[in-house]
Amino acid sequence: MKRLGNFNATGLILISLLLISLMGGSQNFIGGGEVHGNFQMDAQFYRNDTAIGAPEIEEKMLMNGFLNVLYSNGPLTAGIRYEGYLNPILGFDPRYEGQGIPYRFVSFKKDNFELTAGNFYEQFGNGLVLRSYEEWNLGYDNSIDGFRVVYAPTEGILLKGVIGKQRYFWNKGPGTVRGIDGDFSINDIISSLSEKKTRLSVGGSFVSKYQPDEDIMIDATHKLVLPLNVGTWAMRFNLINGGLNFSGEYAYKFNDPSAVNDYIYKNGQSILLNASYSRKGLGISFNAKYIDNESFKSKRTETSSALDINFLPPLTDQHSYGLASTYPYATQPNGEVGFHGQVTYTIPKKSTLGGKYGTTINVLYSTTSDISRTAINDTIPIGESGTLGYNSTLFGIGDEKFYDEFNLVITHKFSKKFKAVFFYLYQMYNIAVIEGHMGDPDVYANTIVADMSYRIKPKHSLRMELQYLTTKQDDGDWAMALLEYNIAPKWFFAVFDQYNFGNPDPDKRFHFYNVACGFNKGSSRLALSYGRQREGILCVGGVCRNVPASNGLTLTLSSSF
Repeated sequence: MKRLGNFNATGLILISLLLISLMGGSQNFIGGGEVHGNFQMDAQFYRNDTAIGAPEIEEKMLMNGFLNVLYSNGPLTAGIRYEGYLNPILGFDPRYEGQGIPYRFVSFKKDNFELTAGNFYEQFGNGLVLRSYEEWNLGYDNSIDGFRVVYAPTEGILLKGVIGKQRYFWNKGPGTVRGIDGDFSINDIISSLSEKKTRLSVGGSFVSKYQPDEDIMIDATHKLVLPLNVGTWAMRFNLINGGLNFSGEYAYKFNDPSAVNDYIYKNGQSILLNASYSRKGLGISFNAKYIDNESFKSKRTETSSALDINFLPPLTDQHSYGLASTYPYATQPNGEVGFHGQVTYTIPKKSTLGGKYGTTINVLYSTTSDISRTAINDTIPIGESGTLGYNSTLFGIGDEKFYDEFNLVITHKFSKKFKAVFFYLYQMYNIAVIEGHMGDPDVYANTIVADMSYRIKPKHSLRMELQYLTTKQDDGDWAMALLEYNIAPKWFFAVFDQYNFGNPDPDKRFHFYNVACGFNKGSSRLALSYGRQREGILCVGGVCRNVPASNGLTLTLSSSF
């Protein structure tokens, strides 16, 4: 059994029994306070299906699960999370194998002061220098184990301080993370500006990591001299006036040679700019991002997504439709420059184009490219280990494009019972850079979706998706059809099939079928599905994991209390 701290599975059971014994018929404790929590279990039963490339599994059932228990009483809050990976389902890092309590904390909050000891999640600004968070579906958790202090000395000022080590599966990373952050609302601090329509807030952060030295050799005789302490700072602002909003953050990181950047000593920098305007029926936004050598981990030899201290947000859509999510973008921490623009307009009701219920049109364009790099001098190649790496300029765009996207979404309600979403997506996807398929050509894909919903009678509805993806690269053309029947609020039934009919290899033109059903009661949900899962990449917020092909039964049970 794997564990963290002094807790194990037996201890959890004893604690749970104690909590239950103290609880009455509700969530209130006899001695005061309340207990809440949530639970989820994902289990998969596998069948051999070597035709689609599914790996053979000796252990036919794999399972991931967790239980959160949270106790609160006045200013005191305490919680634990028990996790079990018996063993990790396909696509999750095998280093999660085991069970135990990786997350436990105690927090005290009174007036304008809060102290947390144990595990916690935190974000400074947009996350360019610090973001610790958990994403269960990705198998991602970089919580910090240590101390967190939050203090608001006066209205308009919020100060934070953190120190600790990050979660590294069932252990802790070797580096110590330390950080301070301040948010300042100018209108609240200066009383004469409190009633002004224009509101301004500014903030700043400093984060450092300490990691002991280790032997990193660039050749048989040369060992790198590594910085034991690496710091990064950031400044940000947010300006609001009515429907106008303009914000930005700039971060600078001192030299941090690591396996991700091939052990170069170049300093890093990043900038994120956001502008938006909204009024009734119209929304416009524009975003720009520049990232240069900004990987920041508490273990310099780690190359997976584990132990990231900061977060580098992508400027691309996170698509929910099956075929539209075939080519998701993964942020490139060594360097990228991106732009994103979006317009949403609702054609008024009872107009010629809007119809009786109005029509909403959303148009989006996003592009991401490599940054421009030049050699330091004539003798040092760009990016050579043990050197300053290269020269670059802010928002300098390189020759290689990583990703392009244009999409159009039209949402229209035809009647009280029938509505539809029509979706078009164009993508240019650099599969060599994003997925590491070196030598493969860029993928150019066009996807169209028709998503139609019809309310048969109160609480009964039928939804159909028809999807088509066409490309001359990679696996070729796909088609998908989905039919879903809902009986609100308890039942749903669904069946779908994805067919790779355009695969250039006739022996790989497979159907990836699936049938599913689910039942909801209160805060509990049970879902069951059976079918084939095609190989691909699952991404959330630019962080991705590979999902291998599989065939079998999937069971998900979740509940909260």
